[in-house]
Amino acid sequence: MIKRIIAVVLLTLSIVACGTKKAATGFEESNAKAAGVIKNHYDNATQFNTLSGKLRATYQDADRTQSVNLSFRMEKDKAIWMSASILGFSMAKAYITPQKVSYYEKVGKTYFDGDFSLVSEWLGTPLDFEKLQNLLLGQAIYDLRTDAYTLSESARGFQLLPKKNSDVKKMFMLDAETYKAKAQQLAQESENRSVTVTYEDYQNISGKLIPETITIIANEGGESTNITLQYRNIEFEEEVSFPFSIPSGYDEISVE
Repeated sequence: MIKRIIAVVLLTLSIVACGTKKAATGFEESNAKAAGVIKNHYDNATQFNTLSGKLRATYQDADRTQSVNLSFRMEKDKAIWMSASILGFSMAKAYITPQKVSYYEKVGKTYFDGDFSLVSEWLGTPLDFEKLQNLLLGQAIYDLRTDAYTLSESARGFQLLPKKNSDVKKMFMLDAETYKAKAQQLAQESENRSVTVTYEDYQNISGKLIPETITIIANEGGESTNITLQYRNIEFEEEVSFPFSIPSGYDEISVE
């Protein structure tokens, strides 16, 4: 289950990193106003050192629907840790840092342990820890400050579209009050794949906003995968640890 979630998330992040700039298109709005909205998005980013709680993950594709409860811990900019357990017994764990992606699962007795450059080489596009962290916290996956955007306002919030086209089409929807992400859409038409990430609601915990439910819909080659992540019992600034040790006798997953 964790392996499937990681695979879909990596697909999401790989689309983010693809693309070369092409001729500019799009509608016209005030550059200054779009820049102001983007600035507020980053100024209102949730500030914390540690986060811990539970994560209810539901995976759905054409063949199956599966749900699992995960223990979830994060140290901002340093580590993301997930553990799936059944009846108190650990069945799978994932440990991700800016340097490494590590995972193992007990049913198939397999594991992966490699740096982001290895995963990037496998997917053919550069990935990093920050993009995954942004997705989980309701921040724009793609750095909005590195490009020019046009702005549209509606009852849903602020919609931002890049002024210049690239191989990846992007759309970002931000809440008009909190400036947190409401939706992010990325599409790579040349590869027939796309990802839509929506944030149905946010929960306010001691003045800090964290997503309540994140839905990721990934389409590739005409096949669709849906992952829903629900945060529960979230606490900030608790002391956290990241126990992780790959058991002996497991088979390494090859990414070549």
